[in-house]
Amino acid sequence: MKPVIALVGRPNVGKSTLFNYLTKSNNALVADQPGLTRDRIYGVTRRFEDRYIVIDTGGIAPPDDSKDQDKMNLSISNQAWFAIEEADLVCFLVDGTEGLVPQDEEVFSKLRTTNKKTIVLVNKADAGAQNLLSSDFYSLGAEYVHEISAKSGKGVRSLFDRLDKQLPAVEETEEVSENDEVIKVALVGRPNVGKSTLANALIGEERFVTSSIPGTTRDSISARIDKFGTQFELIDTAGVRRRSKVQDMVEKFSVVKTIQAIENAHVVILMLDGTQEFAEQDARLAGMVLDSGRAVVVAINKMDASSNEDQKQMQKGFDLKLRFLEYAEKLFISAKNKEGITKLLRAAVRAYKSSNIEITTAEINRMLENALESFQPPLVRGRRIKLKYAAQVGKNPPTIAIHGNQIGRIPGSYKRYLENYFRKSLKLVGTPILLVFKQPDNPYAGKRNKLTPRQQRSRKRMLKKVKRK
Repeated sequence: MKPVIALVGRPNVGKSTLFNYLTKSNNALVADQPGLTRDRIYGVTRRFEDRYIVIDTGGIAPPDDSKDQDKMNLSISNQAWFAIEEADLVCFLVDGTEGLVPQDEEVFSKLRTTNKKTIVLVNKADAGAQNLLSSDFYSLGAEYVHEISAKSGKGVRSLFDRLDKQLPAVEETEEVSENDEVIKVALVGRPNVGKSTLANALIGEERFVTSSIPGTTRDSISARIDKFGTQFELIDTAGVRRRSKVQDMVEKFSVVKTIQAIENAHVVILMLDGTQEFAEQDARLAGMVLDSGRAVVVAINKMDASSNEDQKQMQKGFDLKLRFLEYAEKLFISAKNKEGITKLLRAAVRAYKSSNIEITTAEINRMLENALESFQPPLVRGRRIKLKYAAQVGKNPPTIAIHGNQIGRIPGSYKRYLENYFRKSLKLVGTPILLVFKQPDNPYAGKRNKLTPRQQRSRKRMLKKVKRK
């Protein structure tokens, strides 16, 4: 196994910046704002031959006057201490331009009780030697104090040269096959619908920070689990609000991360709040999922706290505004009480298998023939639209190319009829079907009639005669 390094410290000392530098990624959100990172983020140090696993953590913050904020700070700090327990070595980051502060002393004192190998990293060394207060941190009593710049990478190479001597050599005892099937499942929804609570319930531990404060999750965090012999990668995403309400730049980046998570997923679990009326933003998120072409399962959460009237209102809103997702399975769950979550994962498996189905050309053409017999394409200016043959050209979602004449005149209603016919015939659930209509290639189209040299000379003579006249 690769040695594990945890990056810890108080908020806004540069942990996420160093994480992104080491992993050559932008997986951790970075901004000049304390408390941005809240969950544990795992990565591999791509700059050093994939030798180490590195964990980014949220800032360990002092108590807060606000009860809700204090509870969140405690959850974020707990995530950091979980990372410390997993680590072979702890990198304690401090801000070299601010010098030693009481909060650094308090956290480091607690770190010493864990008996973990700990290195103090004095960050922001690129600020200039005259502004760096590294000498202040020797009073902590750490074995090793090292100056770095997480932003530019200054001092990081010499740091890892030292780590190579301290940490045990890598001995790969396991080989992970690239062919192992892992179903990537993204949890998507408005803020505070219970995405992180559901993720924790599925994993069986407090892996993600949860609170009653909307927008608790800001990044897209993933974790792997094994359920009924199937590997899942759960991706917890930030809640997406209406664009007009998104003012904070950090929240805008969170929305981008959510969109990227949807694009990278195999299946999207669209979560709705069963205690509230169906919102316009729910429909917008559903449209976003539909446009991505990903398989989808709808989870209506908080059934333990909803009344029969709430459920009727939710059902009414679903029927009115989410009719375009009628192919998706819809399940009522309680993430808090862990009710219905196993059925939810099984529905995700069914949707994944449907989205990756492989269909023979002969089978598709039999279905197309039967569809045409049941309902012929319409007439256009007295001529019948002809659909001649079809073939599968893609998966996730299943993509079928249909060749025929006058394809540009096929009405949307007939396209939907064909989509539903194929889905019903193939017994697909939870996945859209993409139909691509193509005009048969004309072997003579675009080719100019070639003239022989004699014909060309004759043509020139005729043109000259015309000009004289």
